[in-house]
Amino acid sequence: MRPTTSMASTAAYTITSSDFEPAGFILPDLFSDCRYPLRVNPHSHHISRASEQWLFTKLHVVEPEVAKFRALRIHDLIASCYPDADASHFRILSDFLNWSFTVDDYLDDRDVDDARGMRECCISALRDPINFQTENPAGKICKSVFSRFIETAGPGCTERFIHALDLFFIAATKEVDNRTKGHIHDLESYTAPKRDLTGCKSCFTLIEYAAQIDLPDEIVSHPVIMAMEDAASDYVAWSNDICSYNKEQSRNDTYTNLIAVLMREQGLDLQGAVDYSGQLCKSAIQRFEDNRATLPSWGEEVDRQAAIYIQGMQDLMVGLLHWSFDSGRYFGKDGQTVKRDRFIKLLPKRPL
Repeated sequence: MRPTTSMASTAAYTITSSDFEPAGFILPDLFSDCRYPLRVNPHSHHISRASEQWLFTKLHVVEPEVAKFRALRIHDLIASCYPDADASHFRILSDFLNWSFTVDDYLDDRDVDDARGMRECCISALRDPINFQTENPAGKICKSVFSRFIETAGPGCTERFIHALDLFFIAATKEVDNRTKGHIHDLESYTAPKRDLTGCKSCFTLIEYAAQIDLPDEIVSHPVIMAMEDAASDYVAWSNDICSYNKEQSRNDTYTNLIAVLMREQGLDLQGAVDYSGQLCKSAIQRFEDNRATLPSWGEEVDRQAAIYIQGMQDLMVGLLHWSFDSGRYFGKDGQTVKRDRFIKLLPKRPL
């Protein structure tokens, strides 16, 4: 059967008819649609603090930035996204993903040349982690993490990881350039690059690494698996955009946020765009499940590996959703209240 790839249309929403600025908005009931069980890696507690301290030392991070980073609770996200990784693999996952958050934040405030330089340095370190020399802290971290990664990663997983991270840097550089030039996205031009920009593709390859498998070509190139990857990436991107919108609008930085894209393209008011975004999230989960139902069989061993990979995508979706409310990244100390009441009071905009 053909994979399900279309994004379902949604019901009509209220069109903005005035310059009225709402006080806030009501979140979609995201947890009703993403009902996958949340699992947690048992090694997280004793490994996470060591990984964070390693990062602080490498990047010369000191207070109050140390406290701000720990408030993000990135260790909780990693623990729920890779609940079955053993201790040694979980440490490398933690080192890489803690670092990736610092890179993502770094690129938010940089120009095209900075983004290109980061890409060149990091990808060169991945291509030759032993011989590549650099004084760039990001490159040194890449060398350290990847030299340990390749000790147990399969050749296919290794190449997919490098390619996925390169796609992230290419997308990030393009977005910096687009923002500088004032390019405005519509939903179509927003969606495909966002799948690279979220970093999901590299996180998918880490599912293989954590499980110590190397997926055969018949899995990674199968259209149903690829459609499931797109659905999972879309869900992660869209649910994250919903949760991050308030923080981003207060910084006048909604350029790549789904809600702002829909308000511009569809002429929706804020609540209408939030509701539409929630329906898109629901449709992404449905696409994921519809494609799961059409999976072929490749034989017992390959089917086992495919099941591990699909479970991993599922863990990523539900793990990020819960972390968005448990972390201080988007809602500060109010995450549990927002999770319960689903109402977000708009933060005041910073002066331009």
